[in-house]
Amino acid sequence: MNFLAELRLRLHHALAELVPDPAMYVDMLRPAQDARFGDFQANCAMPLKAVLNQPPREIAERIVAQWDVADLCDPPTIAGPGFINVRIRDDKLATATAELLSDERLGVPTAATPKTYVVDFSAPNVAKPMHVGHLRSTVIGNSLYQVLKFLGHRVIGDNHIGDWGTQFGMIIYGYKHFRNEEAYRQAPVAELARLYRLVNQVSGYHAALVSLPKLRLGLTAQEADVAALKQRAMSRPQDKDAAKAAKKAENDLKALREELTAAEKKIATVEADPALRSLATAHPQIAELARQETAKLHAGDAENLKLWQTFMPACLAALQSLYDRLDIHFDLSLGESFYNPMLAGVVENLQARGLAQASDGAICVFVAGNTAPFIVRKGDGAFTYATTDLATIQYRAETLKADVILYVVDARQSEHFELLFDTAKRSGYDNIDFRHVSFGTILGPDRKPYKTRSGDTIGLESLLDEAVARARTIVEENDKLGELDDAARLAAAETVGLGGVFYADLHHNRDSDYLFDWEKMLAKTGDTATYIQYAFARAGGVFRKGEIDAASVRTAEFVSLGSAEERALALQLNRFAEALHDVVVDYRPNVLTQYLYETANRFTTFYEKCPVLKEVDPAVRTARLQLCDLTARVLKQGLQLLGIDVVERM
Repeated sequence: MNFLAELRLRLHHALAELVPDPAMYVDMLRPAQDARFGDFQANCAMPLKAVLNQPPREIAERIVAQWDVADLCDPPTIAGPGFINVRIRDDKLATATAELLSDERLGVPTAATPKTYVVDFSAPNVAKPMHVGHLRSTVIGNSLYQVLKFLGHRVIGDNHIGDWGTQFGMIIYGYKHFRNEEAYRQAPVAELARLYRLVNQVSGYHAALVSLPKLRLGLTAQEADVAALKQRAMSRPQDKDAAKAAKKAENDLKALREELTAAEKKIATVEADPALRSLATAHPQIAELARQETAKLHAGDAENLKLWQTFMPACLAALQSLYDRLDIHFDLSLGESFYNPMLAGVVENLQARGLAQASDGAICVFVAGNTAPFIVRKGDGAFTYATTDLATIQYRAETLKADVILYVVDARQSEHFELLFDTAKRSGYDNIDFRHVSFGTILGPDRKPYKTRSGDTIGLESLLDEAVARARTIVEENDKLGELDDAARLAAAETVGLGGVFYADLHHNRDSDYLFDWEKMLAKTGDTATYIQYAFARAGGVFRKGEIDAASVRTAEFVSLGSAEERALALQLNRFAEALHDVVVDYRPNVLTQYLYETANRFTTFYEKCPVLKEVDPAVRTARLQLCDLTARVLKQGLQLLGIDVVERM
C-alpha cells in the first residue's frame, strides 16, 4: 500500500479547511528521516504561520484535529515548533504486508488515466560504433520506459537513429577516395567507421589551420582584457560587478586556451604522420566536398543513395547486436531518413502560420528571448536537424497520438530543445507535454569526459567487456564452494558486470556529471548494483538452504512484526509504489536506485538480527520467510525496471 499517497490525500482534505490551495503544503508530508519520530513527518505548520497568522504549534494542532487518520495511524504527535509525526498502526502495516504477498504487482496500482508516452532515447549515429557517450541516454531512457510501462501507461520507445546526417557525406567521400577494399569486405562497419574518423580528422586539420591565427590573436587580446579587468577589480575591492567581470574574463581565457591547444594538437597530429599529411595536402577542400556528398544524397543522387542503402544493413545489425547484449528493445527505430519526405511540408506549414521567415537567405523561426534563430532551412536549401525534429513531432502527434514526449538527451542540447518545444507548441502541438530529460557527462579520473589515454572516446562494447571481466573476479571470489560451473560463472559475470555499469549511471542525479570508477561501481558494499544483487541472492538463498518453495509461504497468514527490524523492512517494502510514483514526477531513475539501496540495507539489518530458519516459533519463522520472499521479489522487480538482471547465486 502507498501509505504516503493515502496520508497526503487525507492531509489535503484537512488543509482544505484552512487554506484555499493546500497542494504545496501537502507535499511537505514526507517519510521521516529518523524512525524515532515516526514513519512520516509533516512540516507544513511552519510556513502556514505567515498565511494563518498563528503560532505554528497551534496550526499543527488544528491540522491534527482535522486530519482523519485514526483507522490508519497511531494518534499523531506534535514535536518542537510544529512538526507533525505519524506512525502507521502495526496491525495496518501487517495487513498491507500480507496483501503484498499475493499481489503480483507488489502493491503498485496501474495508472487511473493512462497516457501515451513516446520516449526518445539512445539515438546513435549509424556507421559509427556506440561509445561511452551513448550510455547515459540508453540506460536512463530504458529505465523510464520500463517504469512508465509498469505503471500502466502506453509507452513507445523510439530510437531516433542518425542515418541521414552529415556523417554520411564524410563516409561516402571516404569510401570513394580512401577505402581499403579488403578491410571493407572483412568488416564493413569497422572500415566505414575508420573512413569517418579519417575524413573528420583531415577536415578538422584544415579547419584548425584556418582558425589558428584568429585564436592566437584572440588569446592575446583576451589576456590583455583579463589583466585590465583584474587590475580594475583590485582597485575597487567593494565593486562586486568588477570582480564578476574579471572572473568571467578569466574563464573565457581558459576556454580560449583550451580551444587553441586543441587546434594545435589537431595540426600537430596530422603533420607528424606523413600519410595523414599527404592526404591533407591532396584534399584541401575535403570538408566542403563531404558536405556536397551529403547534399547529393539528400537530393536523391542515384550513386550516393545506392551506397547509403548498401551501408545501412550492416550498420544497423552492428547496433542491434549491442542492444541485444544489453537486453534493450525499442518499439520503433525510425531514423532521420524516415522523415525526409516530410521536411518541405514542415517548412511550408511554419511559413503559412507566419512563424518562419527569410533571414540572410535561410528560413528561420525567431523565438522571443533568444538571439539565435531556429533555422529550418539553410541558405543553400538544405534542411536541418531542427526541421527533422519538427517532422518527428508531427509524426508522434498525428500518428502515434502522443500525450507526452520525453527526449533523453544530454544537457548540452538544452537550448535546441527550448527552441524546438516553443516552435512546436506555436505550430499547433500545444496539447503535448514536451520534456527534455537532460543529463550530465561521464568523467574520467582527470575529471574530463571519459576517454582512453590516447584521447579517443571509449567504445561501449569494450567498456562492457571490461566490466564483465572485472565482475568475473567477483563471482569467482564468492563461489568458494564451487557451486557454479564455468558457463554459470560467465553468465553471472555478464549480469553483475552490466548491472554495475547500468546502476553506476542511474544512481546519480541525472543532471550531474559523474566520475567513472571501476572500484566503486562493482563494490560488494555500498550503493551498487552488486550489493543489491547480493541481497537478492541472500534472500533467495534462505529458501534454497531450507529447501522451501517460496510460493508456499505466500498463502500463509502474516502475523509477526515483533521486532523493530521486521517492522522497518515491512514498511520499506510497502513503499515500492511510492518510489515508482516519485520516479516519474520529474523522470529521475535515481529515486528508484535509492529506494532499492535502502531496501537492501533494511534487509541486511533484518537478516543479521532476526534468525529465519533457526527461529523456533513457526508463526514467526513463516513471517520472516515471507519478508525474505517479498524482499527478493521487490529487489528483482525494481532492478529489472532499471534494466538490470539478478542472479540466484553470487
